[in-house]
Amino acid sequence: MTDKLIIFDTTLRDGEQSPGASMTRDEKLRIARQLERLRVDIIEAGFAASSNGDFECVRSIASHIRESVVCSLARANDRDISRAAEALKPAARARIHTFIATSPLHMEKKLRMTPDQVHEQARLAVRFARNLCADVEFSPEDGYRSEPDFLCRVLETAITEGATTINIPDTVGYAVPELYGQFIRQLRERIPNSDKAVWSVHCHNDLGMAVANSLAGVKLGGARQIECTINGLGERAGNCSLEEVVMAVRTRRDYFGLQVGIDTTQIVPASRMVSQTTGFVVQPNKAVVGANAFAHASGIHQDGVLKARDTYEIMRAEDVGWSANKIVLGKLSGRNAFKQRLQDLGIELESEADINNAFARFKDLADRKSEIFDEDIIALVGDESVTPDAEHYRLLALSQRSEMGERPFAKVAFAMGADEFRAEAYGNGPVDASLKAIESQVKSGAELVLYSVNAITSGSTESQGEVTVRLQHGGRVVNGVGADPDIVVASAKAYLSALNKLHSKVDRVAAQG
Repeated sequence: MTDKLIIFDTTLRDGEQSPGASMTRDEKLRIARQLERLRVDIIEAGFAASSNGDFECVRSIASHIRESVVCSLARANDRDISRAAEALKPAARARIHTFIATSPLHMEKKLRMTPDQVHEQARLAVRFARNLCADVEFSPEDGYRSEPDFLCRVLETAITEGATTINIPDTVGYAVPELYGQFIRQLRERIPNSDKAVWSVHCHNDLGMAVANSLAGVKLGGARQIECTINGLGERAGNCSLEEVVMAVRTRRDYFGLQVGIDTTQIVPASRMVSQTTGFVVQPNKAVVGANAFAHASGIHQDGVLKARDTYEIMRAEDVGWSANKIVLGKLSGRNAFKQRLQDLGIELESEADINNAFARFKDLADRKSEIFDEDIIALVGDESVTPDAEHYRLLALSQRSEMGERPFAKVAFAMGADEFRAEAYGNGPVDASLKAIESQVKSGAELVLYSVNAITSGSTESQGEVTVRLQHGGRVVNGVGADPDIVVASAKAYLSALNKLHSKVDRVAAQG
């Protein structure tokens, strides 16, 4: 047993399985670099065999990340495992994570395999993976609902064949903390070679207990790896939240007695980046990274904090990356000062052309907004229109009219490929009119399933509005995000951003883990 807790981040794989959370290769690489700055031990970069696009994402991340282990998921078959190994070739340190379902329900209804067939496939998969990569993780999908005797048999074989990490997923979020911790402890006690592998936990949040279950797996079960995501992102109700487990272990070191290698000051920047990339807004009362996590409204609390901070705060806001500092740049600031601020915020742009485009957008924003905050810069750089040439749809101009007693009206000019289009429409409001005008020319047929507005900075009517639009079409769900001081313009940008993702036709085959 070691006092080091391994942090395995699966934001780019399991987190991306959230409907609408799929990311481009550049977005995934940007987040991977932030995860490396956060000093996570392992980055699960994707599921290389699921599509050519995901293969390229894994390979790109493997080529750029040097400090963290880069991992690819693979089903328990030679094709998936070979594809993962190929994508991971450029990695300084690589891991193949292979899995197969072991619960009676999954084996009978989904796999349509007998237990003996599943056991043999797991054995062959781990052996094959170990011949290609020294670091192999094995997961019995739906492990918590598996029969203990059969699960022990499969896991003992996986370790014998060379699995270096054994992960016990609560795939459907069914576990409760005490029972989950006991389950893992019993597996470790019953399996003769259990000490030859690191034990890991992977919990989903369907009953709101993913973090509690993960910590129980560590404290009661003896696991030494937690699989988690930034902001708890993940399919259905999400995954175990990285920021919560890390700060729980760090804050309650007296109880857990464990060390984590995470640079906690990078937690909030990572949270913001993932939120703005995926369009999944962090709720204000979210632990650690929510806007209200360190806010005090009660007079009694305010008085206590002013007298002694630890009366109502068990963590320091600055320790997780919160800062009251605002950017001091303005419309007279030069390119070098802007570039330096990007570096201070941990933002890396690929080329000088990208920096020039971002700087031009910064100057435009500074002409319209008197105070520029760090959040504004992050949103500006994260806006996909920083690289307009790569976009099929681009907003060129927008005007709208809305008066009491009159039906709102909008005129929109936008580019579609090399062509420019102008459209106008009436709507129930200026946003509705603007989106209807765009759709009248695009004719995407997509269903709008979410429209959300969030203020990027608080305390002023000058704050940029960040709009998230979620579209669904032909079984695909995509998010588009747009930011602008004018909420109608931000809405049009977000709608076009979502249309761009639909137009890209990037296919993903989601794996369960």
